[in-house]
Order: sequence, then C-alpha cells, then structure tokens
Amino acid sequence: MSIFIGICLFLLTLFAVGLQRAYEQVPLKELRRQARSGDSLAQGLYRAVAYGYSLRVLLLTFSVVANALLYVFIARTIDTWFAAFVIVALLWFFYIWWPAQAVRQWMVRTAAYATPAVAGLLQYLHPIINRFHEFIRRRRPLHFHSGMYEVEDFVSLLEQQGQQVDNRIPQSTIHTAMAALTFQGVPVADVLTPRRVVYNVAVDESVGPVLLTELHNSGFSRFPVYDGSPDNIVGILLLRDLVNARKGGKIKAYMKPKVCYVHEEQTLRNALDAVLKTHQQLFVVVNSFEEYIGVISIEDILERALGQQIVDEFDNYEDMRAVAASQAKKDKKDHDHPAGDTPSSEEVIE
Repeated sequence: MSIFIGICLFLLTLFAVGLQRAYEQVPLKELRRQARSGDSLAQGLYRAVAYGYSLRVLLLTFSVVANALLYVFIARTIDTWFAAFVIVALLWFFYIWWPAQAVRQWMVRTAAYATPAVAGLLQYLHPIINRFHEFIRRRRPLHFHSGMYEVEDFVSLLEQQGQQVDNRIPQSTIHTAMAALTFQGVPVADVLTPRRVVYNVAVDESVGPVLLTELHNSGFSRFPVYDGSPDNIVGILLLRDLVNARKGGKIKAYMKPKVCYVHEEQTLRNALDAVLKTHQQLFVVVNSFEEYIGVISIEDILERALGQQIVDEFDNYEDMRAVAASQAKKDKKDHDHPAGDTPSSEEVIE
C-alpha cells in the first residue's frame, strides 16, 4: 500500500512540475500569435495562460503542495538517512536535471488536456488572486530589472536574437537596430568624406555643359563652393539646382550661401541634431585649428544609423508610371517567392 501511495505522489509531483514547465515554455505574446493563426494546441493552452499571474500562483501552489506531500511521505515511511538521500535525488531530478531538458510534446499535450479544468478553476480563483496581488503591489511595489545597464548589453541581446533558432525577425532589421543603437557615439571624423576626395567648385566658375558633365561624373550631388582659396568656403551647390540652368551664368547665382560647420570630434548624434535644426544637407567639417578637412552629408549619417548603404535603385518618385511599375515588379517578386509560414507551437516547442 505504501508503495502505491508513493508512486501516486511521485506521479502527482511529476504532473505538477511538468504542467508548470509546459505552460511557461512559450511566452504569452508568442502563444497569442499562434492561437490567432489557428493553431489548435496554442488555442487550448492560451485559455489558461491568458490568466497570467493567477496561473503562475496556482501552478506554484500545486507544485509546492505536491512536493511537500511526497517528501513528507518519504520521510515518514523510510529510514531517515535514506529518506534524505531520496529527497535530495528527487529535488535534483525535478529542479536541476529536468529543467535542462527540452519540453516534450507529451507534456504540452497533457497540459492542453488539463487546460479546461485549470481554466475553469482559475475562473473562480482569479478575482481573489488578483485582489491579493494588487494589495501586495500597493504595499510593496515590485521592480523587475531588465538585466541591461549599457547600450552594449542591448546590442548583445540583439546578437543573441539573431542566432536564435526560432527567430523570425529579419536579420536586416536586427542589423538596422544595432546600427541605430551604436551610431550616436561614432565621431564625425570616422564617417566624413576627406577633403582630398571632395569635389570643390569655384564661386566664379561658369555654368556650362563641360562643368555639368564633370559634376555629374564626380558621383556627388552636393559641392562646397569656395572663393579664391579652397579653404574659404562661401556656399553649397546642389546638383539638382543646375538641372534647368540653360542660361549659363556663374556658380554664385545657383549656390546656397548658407554654410554650416561641424567639428571632427563631434558625434554623429550631434551632426544629426544639426541637420534637424538647420535643415542643411551638407556640412563642412573642421578641426581644432579651424581648418577645412572634409564634408559630411545627411546620407553619410543615415547610412551609419541604418547600417546599410543608401543606393538609389529607384529614385523617380515624380513619375506615376515609374512608381506603379516599380511596385508591380515588387508584388510579382513577392508572389513568386512568398514568405515562409509562421511556425506552429509544436515546431517552437520542439
């Protein structure tokens, strides 16, 4: 008889701990997504998991009671030293070895079968548990620490997410998020276009086909304009402002006289703030000796912030037909290569 009772208490404890692990295996938000997608197993589990804190309290209470009954029974039926050995072995099995193993499908299905009873019980217990929980929170507020202290901790979390087996966040999105977190501390000197590479234009230079061809072939769309010495920057020329320059004239007539500066030791965060405040697209970079050492554009900042190069694969947004054709091409590509289906709860759990 004692053996039968011991086996029953062991199975009860096994069921209690397994139920707790099965419900906590998949986060609530992910389980909700799977339930909304039509996964019947997830829909069954969600009926109980939706109770949140109340379910955790119920499962913890059930687990503690089952463990207590089992260990008291062992202590009262066998020799003290042997009972101590058995209890330690069971504690190791339930709370060290078993949690290190993957949640098996039979555990999840058992939890799904038990869900109607659990949800029915929680329907009556939830108001009581919730009131008690609110009372405790008012008296002793709980503060859960995220475990992150510096930006590097957040970046490390994103790196781990990218390596996660069941990750569904595109790698490009993770890369962009990491770039957005780290670009702010990057000095302007690491991103600027050096002066020796910049194509400068003289203020009194005549506008004509030769100059337009040279500017277009330079690969830049904005140019510092100087007067006399290349160090004396007096304006910024935008290539688009010369598109309709059919009457000739001097560069001075087409340039924007407003010139803004940033220091090479300032960060990209400072440079972005300067862009937002001044609405300038090109800044002249100077050093501590007030020497012109290069330029930095809004594209340079955005490329570092987004973690990818800005390539004008399509830049004809003023042509209605071109926009429609571009979207049609994208739709056809998505139709020919559809995204993969969302994995079910069984795939995630396994």
